[in-house]
Amino acid sequence: MQQNIPLRAVFRSTFFPYKSKTIKYSHKAVIGVGCNVGKCVRRFKQLFLYLQSHKHFHISQTSILYKNPPFGYTNQNDFINTIIILQTNLSPQELLRTLLHIEKKFKRKRSFKNAPRTLDLDIILYDDIKVNTQNLTIPHPFYKQRDSVLVPLSFV
Repeated sequence: MQQNIPLRAVFRSTFFPYKSKTIKYSHKAVIGVGCNVGKCVRRFKQLFLYLQSHKHFHISQTSILYKNPPFGYTNQNDFINTIIILQTNLSPQELLRTLLHIEKKFKRKRSFKNAPRTLDLDIILYDDIKVNTQNLTIPHPFYKQRDSVLVPLSFV
């Protein structure tokens, strides 16, 4: 992780950061959230409200917002990233399916690897378990190498 994070890259908004003391479900999932198309901060607020009203989720905590450059395909806008810690009763596979559905609801298009996106939801951690299947790896295999995850995670 970068040692000197520019202060202008870290900012706050409605619901970011947020913390709840309520325990509602038995599993905890750390979700990485990213966006670089359209009004990302507004979309994150909409996502927060959507997740808050979802019957399978309780939001425990959110991090600050972090603006950072893209990686992989770099000819695109900077990203806004954050972390949402969810309580859930869903299994890891059910959670993945639900998050992919939410991405579609928020107009995510998968045109090519590392393409610009309206919303990206990644399962970073799920309880203390490890999963390694064809479509899901937990912990996320690259999260320790990405400031887009590590910087917001350092604020929760």
